[in-house]
Amino acid sequence: MSISLCLIVRNEAQTLPGCLASVGSLTDDIIVVDTGSTDGTMALARQFGAQVYSYPWHDDFAAARNHALHQASGDWILVLDADERLHPQGVAQLQALDQGRPLEHTPAAAVLLVNLIRQEVGALQSPYSLVPRLFRNHLGLHFTRPYHETVEDSVTQLQRQQPHWQVVTLPALALTHSGYTPAAIQQQQKLERARRILEPYLAAHPDDAYIGNKLGALYGQAGDWDQALALLQRARTTVAPEDSVTGYELQYHLGLAYRHRQDWEQAIAHYRQALAVPLLPALKLGAQINLGSALKAQGHLLDAIACFQQAIDVDPSCAVAYYNLGLTQRARGYLDEAIAAYRQAIRLQPTYAEAHRNLAVALFKLGQLPECRQSFRRAIKLYDSTQPAEAQRLRQQVQALGLALDRD
Repeated sequence: MSISLCLIVRNEAQTLPGCLASVGSLTDDIIVVDTGSTDGTMALARQFGAQVYSYPWHDDFAAARNHALHQASGDWILVLDADERLHPQGVAQLQALDQGRPLEHTPAAAVLLVNLIRQEVGALQSPYSLVPRLFRNHLGLHFTRPYHETVEDSVTQLQRQQPHWQVVTLPALALTHSGYTPAAIQQQQKLERARRILEPYLAAHPDDAYIGNKLGALYGQAGDWDQALALLQRARTTVAPEDSVTGYELQYHLGLAYRHRQDWEQAIAHYRQALAVPLLPALKLGAQINLGSALKAQGHLLDAIACFQQAIDVDPSCAVAYYNLGLTQRARGYLDEAIAAYRQAIRLQPTYAEAHRNLAVALFKLGQLPECRQSFRRAIKLYDSTQPAEAQRLRQQVQALGLALDRD
């Protein structure tokens, strides 16, 4: 059995080497389709032994992906982006496939597509997602949709024609992704590009719940929650019952929209509906944590703590769950418990500026001034590199407290 690694890239000289190094010798060939790099990306790809092809960019990710598929010779295809890394557990899963071992109790010979769990590095809402990135090199499989492109439509069509094919989901973490950190989104202007591509597509395909959900979420990110809500509500009426991922995301995004409207009852209802969707618990952490935050906003502090603890039970490495647990303990007046939770969030994510900031506030309330100053300094330093205006506001707030940060 052989595996082809397929990527499409543009100006990815900073991220591509790490991606290719994470795969190592697991794949038999590397196909890189470049859509207009000017930073040496193609030369770097060739250093890793990749076959590099130029492809003109036409605002269509699916077309570029399919061009890569046409060059692949492996029995299986692994699709990655340059800002993704194959996790060691993902390496083990590929090795199992290479050896022909069953995948999640399904004979390898019957598997058409493998869904992989991806960790969204630095994401403060949904730390994990499910991505269909490993599939057979089959003539019937191809990407559709110009943005948020996927092979799943062609997989469904092929399964109708040949019902013996199976789709499996591997429960272990397989990939890590840094492209949805706030800095990455701002740097690559992803929001504007996505809207430019998705809006005309949705106008031509108004019943596409998958794209309606994605575009609605993008409007929410841009702060236009009225438009987001309209798109999400429409998509909710057309989503297929078997599309659990889109069904979950729609309920989750509707929860976010109502939260921003301060309609806590509706937000809580949608988060609960999201949690009822049959998906792996790690994929529903966003709804779990946001449900806790909504309950906290309503004054249901013990219920909120239970939500955050459930999130921690699902993923003990979830820094945002510990952070929100700290906020809720502080709201209860349990400062020692709040401090412990903030510190655990910082241990898991040392660059968590908000956790440093709230730790400093809790320490100030307990009169632990040397540690308080140290935490404020760390928070300001972190904000300086990402949100300078927020760093300045925090300096002013600290001065108002009468704290001199140049003292130990």
